Amino acid sequence: MKAFNKYFDHTLLKPEATSSQILKLVSEAVAYDFASVCVNSSHVRSVRRFVDAAGSDVKVAAVAGFPLGAMSTNAKAYEVQLALEDGAHEIDLVMNIGQAKAGNWAYVEDEIYAIGEMCHEDGAILKVIIETCLLTDEEIVQACRSCVECGADFVKTSTGFSTGGATAEAVRLMKNTVGDKALVKASGGIRTLEDAKAMIDAGADRLGCSASVEIMEEYKK
Repeated sequence: MKAFNKYFDHTLLKPEATSSQILKLVSEAVAYDFASVCVNSSHVRSVRRFVDAAGSDVKVAAVAGFPLGAMSTNAKAYEVQLALEDGAHEIDLVMNIGQAKAGNWAYVEDEIYAIGEMCHEDGAILKVIIETCLLTDEEIVQACRSCVECGADFVKTSTGFSTGGATAEAVRLMKNTVGDKALVKASGGIRTLEDAKAMIDAGADRLGCSASVEIMEEYKK
């Protein structure tokens, strides 16, 4: 059974995040031995340097196409390339939600496949953020199927920057769709131990949280 701390991607993605706040984030991630520390791509190099110096197995995750997902595939690919060069172990890519809503799944799949190839050639894993709050149940199912077909390692609920975050219902639907072909990350609005447990019970394999430390302290009690 996985240790509880290893469910967490300790996250700070706010645009106003300072270098000192990122240092605090990665220090906490190492101290609690979380699964990863998740940051915007400009912070990847310094975070990777800290993790390596600490001799930690905490992974460095970088978001790409964040938070809208609406930029071109080439723009996303370049951001991913730079993040991988700077030492990212994991990429959290925002799907092109507008193309998905328009039913242009070929575009969505071509993009995921191309970014996935880049990640896997570098030994990195790809998580695809499908932004469940903007999708119907049918679109969530299709997005998950597309992610699996294109080799994504995870499907992820949310950026935390849209109209809603993770729900147990969405996580359960995603898990039922991907089965054992991909993992599920719940992210957005997970602030308490009760929230975290609900997502894990629904099938989440990873939790994206800015409140990871508070949840761990609640868990220890």
